[in-house]
Parts: sequence; C-alpha cells; structure tokens
Amino acid sequence: MHHKLLVAALFFILTPPPLCGGVYFVGPTGNNLNPGTRSQPWATPGFGSRQLSPGDTLILLGGRYVLSEYDADIIAPCSGRADAWITIRGETGNRPVLAGRDNLATAIDLSGRCYVRVENLEITHDAQATGEAKWFREGVEVLGEPGHHLAFRDLYIHHIDEYGMNLQDVEQVEIVNCRLEYCGFGALGGPEGTYGGWRHVTIRDCSLSWGGHYYQGGDGSDRPYDRPDGFGIEPSAGPILIEDTVAEHNYGDGLDSKAANTTIRRCIVANNSCDGVKVWADNSRIENTLIYGRGDGDPEVTPWAPIAIDQVEQAGARFEIVNVTVDDQLGNEYLLYVQYENPVPVHVTIRNCIFSGRGPNTSISVHGNSTLVADHNLFFIPQSPVLLHWGDQEYDCGKIGSLGEGNLCGDPRFVQTAWGTTGDYHLMPGSPAIDAGSRLGAPATDLEGHPRDAHPDIGAYEFGSTGLGDAQRSPTEFWLLQNYPNPFNPCTTIRLVLPQRAQVRLDICDALGRGVRTLANDQFAAGEHRMALDVHDLSAGIYFLRLQALEPAQNVVLFREVKKLVLLR
Repeated sequence: MHHKLLVAALFFILTPPPLCGGVYFVGPTGNNLNPGTRSQPWATPGFGSRQLSPGDTLILLGGRYVLSEYDADIIAPCSGRADAWITIRGETGNRPVLAGRDNLATAIDLSGRCYVRVENLEITHDAQATGEAKWFREGVEVLGEPGHHLAFRDLYIHHIDEYGMNLQDVEQVEIVNCRLEYCGFGALGGPEGTYGGWRHVTIRDCSLSWGGHYYQGGDGSDRPYDRPDGFGIEPSAGPILIEDTVAEHNYGDGLDSKAANTTIRRCIVANNSCDGVKVWADNSRIENTLIYGRGDGDPEVTPWAPIAIDQVEQAGARFEIVNVTVDDQLGNEYLLYVQYENPVPVHVTIRNCIFSGRGPNTSISVHGNSTLVADHNLFFIPQSPVLLHWGDQEYDCGKIGSLGEGNLCGDPRFVQTAWGTTGDYHLMPGSPAIDAGSRLGAPATDLEGHPRDAHPDIGAYEFGSTGLGDAQRSPTEFWLLQNYPNPFNPCTTIRLVLPQRAQVRLDICDALGRGVRTLANDQFAAGEHRMALDVHDLSAGIYFLRLQALEPAQNVVLFREVKKLVLLR
C-alpha cells in the first residue's frame, strides 16, 4: 500500500457512540455492597470494573485507591461492542490516583478485551508503603490474548517497576495525551506478538520519558533491564503513527520501532542514553522531528546513534527521513547509519535534513549495497574530515554537492545547542538552512505547525518561529510566536512581536473555546515581548492561546491570532 494511504488509515476515531448504558461510580469512602451510584458508590475500582456491561461508564471519584490484591484489585472489565463501548474514567477536574503495591502485576488488564476506553487516571506505586511493599510492576497490560479497539487518554503513569503500558498484540488503538514517565523497563512497549503484534496504533501528544530512572523505590541503577526505551516494540505489521510526542532522558532509546509502516512526525527525541530514533522495517518515515543529546550528558563513548536503520531483512525496504534536525555533541559514532555490516539492500531518502555533529569522529554511514537519495541537506561536522560514507565512497564538504542537489556545508546557527539539558534548535538569522530546502515531499507545516512556504527551510523548524528571527525578518508585522517548549509541563514561554503600540489581550481557552485564564489585558509598546506561563493548576490537555491586538485610541482590531498549547501531566 502507498505510504500516504497507510498514514491516512491511522486517522480512525476511537470515539464511542452516545451513552446507551448505565453510569456507575467508585469512591474512596464507598462500599462494594452499595448500588454504585454517585451518592452510594462502590469502594474498589477492580470490583466496579467487573460489574460493567457493554455501553456502561464507570467514574472513579477523586481520591486515592490502593491496589494490592491479585486479581481482585486489578481493573479488568468485560469487552464492549462497536455500538456500546465500555468507558472507565476519572472524575473530571479531580483525577484519582491508583497506587499499586505488594508487587501487583498491573493496575489495568485488558488482555483479550475490545471496545474499552480508559481516561483521566493517575497510576503509580504506593509511596506510603515501605520496603518491598513499594514494588508495583505495570500500569496497563494486554498480554497473551489480543486486544483491539482500545482508547487511552489523559493517563499519567509514573514511578512503576516495569512498563507504563505493556502491549503485546493490539489493533485499532489510540494513546492520546498520556504521560508515561519513570518506568523501570520503559514507557511503552511489549513482547513479540503471537497474533501480528501492533496494528493500526496512533500515539499522539504524549510524553514517553525518563525510562529506567526508577525501579522498586530507587533511582533505577539496580534495574535488571539495561536499556529501557521511551517506545520500543517488536516486529509488527503496523501501521504505527507517533506524532506530537516527546521522548527524552530514557536510559535506552527514544523511539525504537520494529514495525513496518511506522511514521514518526513532529516529535522531540532528546537526551536519551542510547539511539535516538531507530526504525527497522519497510515503509517507515521520520519527518519534522528534532533529535539531539545522545548520551544525555554522559561523556562515555557509546556505539549508539541519533538515527539508526539496521538489521532490516527485507530487501528493497524503503525509508524516508525528511525535514529532520539532528544534533550530537558526544561524537565518536555515526549521526546516522544504514545497514551497518548488513548486506541486505534497502532504499533510503534523506531530504531537507540538518546533520550537526559537534563532537569528534562523527559522520554518516550507508552500506554500499543500499540505495541512497540525499538532496537539500545541511551538514555541519567540523571535527570530521568525512561527512558521509556510502560503501567505498567518501564525501567531504568539497564533494557533498555531488551526492545530490542542494546538499551543502555550514553552521546551521541554532538558537541554543544542548547536551543533557533542553536546547532550542530554531534557526537564527543568517542560517544557510533558511529557504534552502526542497518542496518535493516536504511536509506542509513544520514541527510546531507553522506553514512552510514555497522555499521551505532545511530542518524541523521554519525560520520565523522564534522572536528574534521573526522580529528581524518582518519588523513591520504582528507575530504571536509558538510557545516554547510545546508540549510543556507546567511552564512555557509566550512571545509576541508588535510593530506599534497596541492594547493587547491574551487569553487561554480550553478545547471548547471557553476562556480559562487571561494572561494580559493592557497596552504594550512596540517590539518583542516575552512572558512566562505557569499552569500547574490546570489539567493536562489541549488549550489555545488567543491574541487580540487593538489600536488604543480607536479600539480598532489590528491583529488576531491563535496558537495551540499542549499541556502534559
């Protein structure tokens, strides 16, 4: 199937039909002999989940629930139906906490289940326990029997011993706005499937981070699994779509997919100890993605790379890397390698990418049996005489133009590089990447959703998405710049540029357009303005920043703009 058709196939909507069943409640002060109403709720989530029928909704009221008994305390509903989903969710505005202990296997088991939706829950270990009672293995499991048509939204799973979500064979699954962090074996993964692995899975607006930094009450240094990934799955048919997601500070890889038909786009993969992004199977694409900080500030030389395409056994498998920004400070390893010592031929297209290797002995390696199309890329590898090895051929700055149209050398002029900390890889004025890309196959927007023009920039960001660049490029125009970072938790920076004095109103609105906070309603002088935004009191989700600028004397609207904010928890 054509790549675009596969990606389009992922845009299914896992939204159950209007409620056709009952609504039941669990509360911290409830009793399992109660009828399960709001005024007389059940006491335990596991019990409540087993009372549901297709079409029912179970609401967990705010509070803390301790899970310890196998399997009575595990949430394990029956399956719903296509016309009658089962929904289990936390109380709106008062997210409950499921605190596992006593080495309980999981909080939620959906093995063999279908048409189930889980949302707005926090899952972690019981921090009030001591010793081995703190041990708690996984947040969500689908193991043994396959699950399909499952939706997970607004989950915060953290500080558990094994996987945040351990999914073996799943199909038609959405994981949206979930924060999976400090999981001993990694955020999101699973064992090799026996029914095809992962198929038709979308991961969007998530944080898959800090894998391996916690294990059984400690910092993870004694964990038995050495390389916990943000995302790591075994061979599968796919398709898999990962978008608008952050994978950072994992002791393993950031994103590692053995699934065919994997698309990774608009992601930030930063400061992971091992590989940044690794794709292993046919028809995989990385686009509009920022990858930096391999090694996470540790100076020990390792064999890992920001991008790896390797161990591919299907001859002719195709891979695309488009409008990706790579920066590496550690050095002594490849920025990208393709089929290292693997003679199976694959086809790789690299277009509109920045490869910055500021450490020593850093280059790109492509096996000579594989086919390479590389055009309109910017290389900045000042401590390596060779930029790219393709079989026996070597390309330095003098020859890189012969590799493909538009390839060039030069300092990309990032706003702020980083290693082990947060960087800013927007382009500064004068960058050779500005307007130097190709329109062929380029995404219509950049990593932050800014439109690309007829002369797209090289890299993940279009120039003009930082205050400095915008102000210098269009000093006579109004600009509301994308907040940075985005997604964020809970702080971010708002920037705007005004060509004249104006009455400025800045509001944060929820997904329904309702105002939740006014940031400013005052006169601002001409120039660039920055303000810090701290929303620790808001729940995770999608918000919008709305700007209206008025002429102060005549109250005439001069400019309106809206930007999307993604708040993670």
